[in-house]
Amino acid sequence: MIVTRTPLRIPLGGGGTDLPSYYRRYGGFLISAAINRYVYIVVNRRFEDNIRVSYSQTEIVDRVEEIEHPIVRSALKLLNMDTGLEIISIADLPASTGLGSSSSFTVGLLHALHALKREAISPQDLAEEAFHIEVEVLGEPIGKQDQYLAAFGGVVCLEIGRDGYVRTTPLEMSDALIQEFEHSVILMYTGLKRSAAEVLAEESGALGREEALVTESLHVIKQIGVQVKEALESDNLNLFGELLDYHWQAKKQLSGKVSSGLLDSWYELAKEHGALGGKVMGAGGGGFFMFYCDNGDKARLRQVLAAQGLKELRFLIEPEGSKVLINL
Repeated sequence: MIVTRTPLRIPLGGGGTDLPSYYRRYGGFLISAAINRYVYIVVNRRFEDNIRVSYSQTEIVDRVEEIEHPIVRSALKLLNMDTGLEIISIADLPASTGLGSSSSFTVGLLHALHALKREAISPQDLAEEAFHIEVEVLGEPIGKQDQYLAAFGGVVCLEIGRDGYVRTTPLEMSDALIQEFEHSVILMYTGLKRSAAEVLAEESGALGREEALVTESLHVIKQIGVQVKEALESDNLNLFGELLDYHWQAKKQLSGKVSSGLLDSWYELAKEHGALGGKVMGAGGGGFFMFYCDNGDKARLRQVLAAQGLKELRFLIEPEGSKVLINL
C-alpha cells in the first residue's frame, strides 16, 4: 500500500504568466507558496482483478478505459497500469476553491503510482507528467504553477521559458520572516464555487486573439511577481501587501469573471479595516480571498469578514512537496 501527501498552494505574484498562451510568447515569471493543507492518495493492490476508484463517488470497473474520472484514467494509461488496483483520495479542502487541488491530486496520484511500481521520479519530472495529463491530454486551460508547487513545496520562484522549460528557485526567507508572513496573511473562504476552466479559457482566448488589455495586464502582473520576490527577500512585507493590491487591480482586467460586485464589496470592506491589499486565489470568481494586514486590526478584520459569512483558514508554509508517507 502506498500513501502520498501533496500540498495545496497560494499564489503570491505573477499568476497567469504560467499559461502556455502567454509564456510561449513572452516567458513567464511567478512566485507561489505551498501550505499545510493537503490531498492524500492511497493506492493498493486489489485482490480482485477489477479497479476500484473512490473520490466524491465510487467506481468499480473492469478496464481502465471504463473509468469516468479523467485524471485517474489518464494517469493509469500513461504509466501502463491496468487492473487489480484500488485508488482512494482524501482532501483537506473542497475542490474549485483556487488552491490548486486538481493539480495536487494529479501530482499525488502519479507519485503514488510510481512508488507502487518501485520507480523513483524527480519533482521536476513529476510536475511535467502532471502538466502533460492535465493540459496536453485532457485539454484543461491551466498553467504550470500548480503542478510545480505541489511537487516542490516551499516558497518557490518559477521562471518559464518560451519553450516551456521551468526553472525553480527556492525563495530565500528567514524563519522569522516566514512566521511573520504566516501571522500577517489571512485566508478567507468566500463560499463561492467557480469553474477555473471557464475563467482561464476566456483569458487564454483573449491572449490567442492578442487582445491588448489582457496581454498588457499580464505583463504588469509578471513585473509584480518580480517585485514580490524582491519585497520578500528584503523582508518588506508591507510592500508585499501593497503589491497584492496592484496585482488584484491588474488581475480584474483579465476577465469579467475574475471578480463580482460581491467580491469587490468584501475587498473594499477588508481595506477599510486594515488590509493593505489582497486578491482572490487561483483564476478568480470565488474560492479563497487572501489579505495582508500588518497592524493591530487583524482581529477586527477577521471579525468583520466573518460577519459577512466568510470562513478563515489558518495555515502554515509547507516546506516539502509531494511525499510518500507510507510504502508497504
